[in-house]
Amino acid sequence: MSTSTTTLPPAAPAPLPPGRLRLVILAMALGAFAIGTTEFASMGLLPQIARSLEVSVPQAGMLITLYALGVVIGAPLVTIAAVRVPRARLLVVLIALIGLGNLASAIAPSFTVLALARFVAGLPHGAFFGVSALVASRLSPPGRRARSVSLVMLGLTIATMLGVPASTALGQSVGWRSAYVIVVVLAAASTLAIWRLVPEPEGATGTGSIRGELGALRRGQVWFGLGIGAIGFGGMFAVYSYVGEIVPGVMGLGERAVPVALFVFGVGMTVGNVIAGRLADRSIYGTILMGLVGMAITLAIFALVAQHAIAGMALLFAIAVTSQLMGPSLQLFLLDASPDAPSLAAALHHSALNIGNSLGAALGAAVLAAGWGLLAPAWTGVVLAVLGLGIAGASLLVHRRTSAREQAQQVGLEAEVPTAC
Repeated sequence: MSTSTTTLPPAAPAPLPPGRLRLVILAMALGAFAIGTTEFASMGLLPQIARSLEVSVPQAGMLITLYALGVVIGAPLVTIAAVRVPRARLLVVLIALIGLGNLASAIAPSFTVLALARFVAGLPHGAFFGVSALVASRLSPPGRRARSVSLVMLGLTIATMLGVPASTALGQSVGWRSAYVIVVVLAAASTLAIWRLVPEPEGATGTGSIRGELGALRRGQVWFGLGIGAIGFGGMFAVYSYVGEIVPGVMGLGERAVPVALFVFGVGMTVGNVIAGRLADRSIYGTILMGLVGMAITLAIFALVAQHAIAGMALLFAIAVTSQLMGPSLQLFLLDASPDAPSLAAALHHSALNIGNSLGAALGAAVLAAGWGLLAPAWTGVVLAVLGLGIAGASLLVHRRTSAREQAQQVGLEAEVPTAC
């Protein structure tokens, strides 16, 4: 697998003018912002949701797991089912469905209905990011395709820094339902913007096939990438899912400090995303391994010093930075592993991360329900990061053996040329 920047699908012969392209990217980034807000807002409001719907905090934590499962299931299924739907039209449908799922969450009369609504809201998530990455690359000139894709994904990162803390603070003051109402408004604005601004990329309509997209699943490195994201990335979510409990219960700062902690975490994710973009251009594997090792170390230190508020906040920032080293790196990893199935590869990236979301939240809920204490999720995260490191190591070993075999075959072919002549 190459460690250079991934070659994305060919750009359209007539890319958009820079000004128009910026508006198109902004429209899709607004959708990414809405999705990032809804994905993480529940985590900071679990105590309020639990009290309102008369369930325990571990039970409320299942809302996070169900949303993530919706992403995992929906990403490949929606991508494959809609393979021949025009890409721009599909983006409008997907972000509108996300808005409807959050509307259902906001008006849910019971925990069961809310749980179902969170699952449904997650179904279009991965497909939206996969299609938006393809559209951004096809509408950009050759030298700016990767940059355009990263700008769309920046909406997700900024959501963790601004959208999540803001919606959490509003949810604490007005009621947890208001957090989902904010997402409905954002999704509606993005739906209108995409409908009015995003053109259909040339060559992106009716050219795909279900069989072609499914070809990505025949590649071993794709499964390694999914394993790294599903297991290793779950280490971060084991802690992030329960910030609403850890900040007041361990750091002693009170519930109103939860949005501050989420903001700190979001800044860390943004910093990590910027660093990862530069490091991954040099070495994808090196950046993934660095992220996993760093995450295991910072999670362990957090579990030891989180009782001290300043140290705890600093470690939350460090956990965010190290974990985000894996985000862009895994995106490149999967796209390199399956360059001829870009939509599914990009969607599977978000499936992997949300499997990690689901696993981390579920295991965190399990250790909390077992009475092991509020710092038990951090130690659970350490275990997941180490397991992810093992998967990454196995992937690197297979990659090196495959590369060595291909090089040997190439040398053999070159040696035969003079004899053939």
